[in-house]
Amino acid sequence: MSVSDQPPGRDNWDKLEVLLHPVGGLFTALAVACVGFFGTQMLDRRQAAETNARLYSEIMSRREESETSLRKDMLVSVVQSYLQPNSTELGSRVLNVELLAYNFHESINLKPLFLDLAQQIRESRDRRAPSWGVRVQRLAREIASKQSFTLEAHGLAFRRSLDFGEMLENNSSVALDPEEVTIEGIVSTIALRVLKVDPVEDQMRVRLEVTTPRANQDPLVTRAEFSVGFYDLPMIDNTRLATGQRCAITLVNFSRKDKTANLSVVCFPGEYASLKDRPYYDEVVRQLQRAGQAQ
Repeated sequence: MSVSDQPPGRDNWDKLEVLLHPVGGLFTALAVACVGFFGTQMLDRRQAAETNARLYSEIMSRREESETSLRKDMLVSVVQSYLQPNSTELGSRVLNVELLAYNFHESINLKPLFLDLAQQIRESRDRRAPSWGVRVQRLAREIASKQSFTLEAHGLAFRRSLDFGEMLENNSSVALDPEEVTIEGIVSTIALRVLKVDPVEDQMRVRLEVTTPRANQDPLVTRAEFSVGFYDLPMIDNTRLATGQRCAITLVNFSRKDKTANLSVVCFPGEYASLKDRPYYDEVVRQLQRAGQAQ
């Protein structure tokens, strides 16, 4: 076959192939360059994000260490100052308790300090003692209210009023109206009985009974008996229920004149208890099971 006999389309395709061959190489080079450029940018952004996250973590860790060290030094200094045997100035002791309460009320049980200081104030002959007593009681009620407000955001709370005039006259006990609460899908009935009232100490003896029904099984029952006063802080002074949850009772108001009192009851999940309250083994297992189910 001669050249003149070849199909005309073949020459066109050959010419097109010759023209597009360098263009294809150019496109390939551009594609490789773009992939390399954007890939490098992506790696740079990822490395920058990891560097920022690591830097932020280091800063927060150092800040936490510094704050912990400062709080530790402050705690040691205040406690040593309060416990000094030659320290008889009640005003200084009141100030030390205030510093402890405002900075460490979620970590340590301040009730023994409150009770000891209240007793010293009652026995003091200083003319300023009554004002100190009011100051300490107001401090305790403020901290208890702050903790209760925090716990109510994760649980449920209710109040009960008590007229203890007849109790003192007849030396009897009074059962308060029960309350049904539902927390994390668990329904429980809270029953309270006031056994004794102490108008001198502004506190009362209370019996708590929490009943949680179960399908085809005996109900879970928790019983506890304890004293309730203004110096009980709900994050610290609470009762562990059979369900792993917590229940705390605080004294909101106590009137010697009217012989009335108001109690606040808050029930909440166990993980929101104080930092010093370590979780039980079954609580840890239950939380791990919930986390696994959530995934």
